[in-house]
Amino acid sequence: MATLGAWDYTILAVVLVISVAIGIYYRFVGGKQSTTTEYLLADRSMGVAPVAFSLMASFMSAITILGVSMENYQYGTMFVLINLSYVVSTPVAAYLIIPVFYRLKTASVYEYLELRFGYATRLAASLSFSLQMVLYMGIVVYAPALALEAVTGLNQVFSIVIVGVVCTFYATLGGMKAVLITDIYQSLLMFAAVFSVIICAWVKAGSLEEIWRVAQENGRINFTNFSVDPTERHTWFTQILGGSATYLAIYGVNQTQVQRLMAVRSLSAARAALWWCLPILCLLSISTCFSGLCIYWYYRNCDPLLEGRVNSRDQVMPLFVVDTMGEYTGLAGLFVSGIFCASLSTISSIISSLAAVTLEDYLKPLFSCCTKRTLSDRQTLWYSKLLSLFFGALCIGMAFMAGSIGGLLQAALSIFGIIGGPLLGLFTLGMYVTKANEKGAIGGLLISLAFCFWIGFGQPKPPLISLDMSTAGCPINRSYARDVFLMTGKAAAEDEHFFYLYRISYMWYAALGFVIAFFGGWLLSWLFALFNWDNNRRIYQDADCTLIKHDLFVPPLAKRLQRRQMPLLVVTGTSSEIGGISVEAASAPPRLDEIEWEKHKAVA
Repeated sequence: MATLGAWDYTILAVVLVISVAIGIYYRFVGGKQSTTTEYLLADRSMGVAPVAFSLMASFMSAITILGVSMENYQYGTMFVLINLSYVVSTPVAAYLIIPVFYRLKTASVYEYLELRFGYATRLAASLSFSLQMVLYMGIVVYAPALALEAVTGLNQVFSIVIVGVVCTFYATLGGMKAVLITDIYQSLLMFAAVFSVIICAWVKAGSLEEIWRVAQENGRINFTNFSVDPTERHTWFTQILGGSATYLAIYGVNQTQVQRLMAVRSLSAARAALWWCLPILCLLSISTCFSGLCIYWYYRNCDPLLEGRVNSRDQVMPLFVVDTMGEYTGLAGLFVSGIFCASLSTISSIISSLAAVTLEDYLKPLFSCCTKRTLSDRQTLWYSKLLSLFFGALCIGMAFMAGSIGGLLQAALSIFGIIGGPLLGLFTLGMYVTKANEKGAIGGLLISLAFCFWIGFGQPKPPLISLDMSTAGCPINRSYARDVFLMTGKAAAEDEHFFYLYRISYMWYAALGFVIAFFGGWLLSWLFALFNWDNNRRIYQDADCTLIKHDLFVPPLAKRLQRRQMPLLVVTGTSSEIGGISVEAASAPPRLDEIEWEKHKAVA
C-alpha cells in the first residue's frame, strides 16, 4: 500500500488552513456575525457567484465523486442522463417554488408549512429533514475516510476528526458567509481532483478517443435504454423523471439549498444563482462520469477488486491516484484535498441548515410556549452558534458510528429519495391545492414515508449485476475462484424470485414518494373536509373565509387567486358618482384599495 508524501500532506494542510482562515476573517469583518440574519442568511447580501458554487458543492459530496465515477466504471454511462433532469427541473424550482419561499423571507423553509397547514405539519416535515441529514452527515465523512485509509494509508480517525473539526470551526465562527466563500475554492479543488484523474489517464492512453474506444468495446457506452420497466436500474425514464423528483426535493424544498438561495439580495438574484449552478453542476457531474471511464481504461485487463487489492470499488478511484500520480510530486495530495473539500462543503452546509431548523422549528416555539416570550436576537445568535457546535460534534460521532452499521450504509445513501420525495409532495400539495388541509397533508406524508421506507429498506433485495470485468492481465500467482460472483453475476438469483417492490430502481423512490404524498394528501383532505373533520381555514385572511393568502401558492395560482379577489370597476352612463364610475366587489369583501376609493368619493 502506497502512502502520501510530505508535499501531499503540505498541500492538504494549506487547504485546511485556508478554510479556517476564512472563518476567522468573517468573524471579525463586516457585521462580525452579530445578528441572526447575518449568521444564518449572510445578511441577505451575497452575490450570485458564491451562492451558485455553494449550491453545487453542497450537492456534490465526496460520496458522489467516488460513487459516480465507479457507477460508470462498473455499470456504464446511462447514469449520465440524469443531467437532463437538472435542465428540465431548474426552471420549475426557479419560477414556481423559490418565489414562494422568498416572499416569506424565513430562515426555515418549514415555517411555510405552519403558515399553510399548521405547526403539526411543520414539525413532522422538520423532523423528517433532521433525520435525513443526521443519518447522511456521518456517511459523508466516513465513506471517503474509509476509502482513503484503505488505499493511501491516511488514518481514518485523522480524516474524520480533521473534516469534522475544521468545518465546525469555520461554520460556527464565520456563519453562512464563511460557508459560502469556502465553498467557492473548495469547488475549484473538487474540479481539480476530477480533472487530475482525467488528464493523467489521457496522458497514459495517448488520446481521449482511445479511452472512449475501450469503453465502447467493453459495453460501457450506453445511452439507449428506453425501457419502461421500473425494475430496470437506469433508463431514460428513471433518470429524467426520477432524477427530476430528486433534484426538486434537493434544490426546491430542502433547507440546505433554500437557505443559500435566501442569502442573496433579491428574487431575481436567487433565480440567477440557480441558473448559474446548472452548468457548474452538469460540468462536474459529466466530468466525474467520464473519470470513471478513464479509470476503467487503466484497469481494463485487471480489475483491482477481483485482484484483491481493494475491498470495495469505492476505493478504486483513490487506488488509481496512487498507481498513476505517485511519480508526480504533490498531485496525489491535490486529489486528496479535493475529496476532503467535497466532504467539508457538504458537512458545513448540513451543520448550518440543521442549526437553522433546530432553532426556528424547535427551540423558538418551545421557548415561546414555556415562557410566553420570544427570544431576543442576541439570544437567538448564541443559540445558533451553540447548535452549530453541537451538530459538528454530532457529525464526528455519527461518522464513527457509521463503521459499526455496515449494512445500513447503502440504505443511508438512498435516504434523499426516501425522505426527500414525500417532503416534495407535501410542499407541492400546499402550494398547488387550495382545498388541502392539515390532517390530509400529514396523513399523505406519513403514508408516503412508510411506503418509501418499506421499499427502500425492505429485504432481501436482488444483488446488482456488474458489467463484465477482466482479470486477464492480473498476476497469475493467486486464485480467483472466490471472485466468480463478482465477475459475471451469473450466480445471482433471478430477479423474479424477489418481491416486486424490492426490485424497483432506487431512482424511483423520490418520484413515488412525491406522487403518494401529493395525491394521498389531496384525497385525504377531501375526505376529512367531507366529514367535517378538518378544513382549510388557515389559507384565509378573514373569519368569513373569502380573502385567500395568495402568497402561500405558486405564482401562476397566486395571480389567479389575486385577480379573482380584485374589485370590479363598472362604468355606468346614468350614475351620479364621480366620472360615472361605481365600484362593485366581485365576490369579495372590501379591500384596502376599495376603502381608499370610498374615502375619495366622500371627500368629493
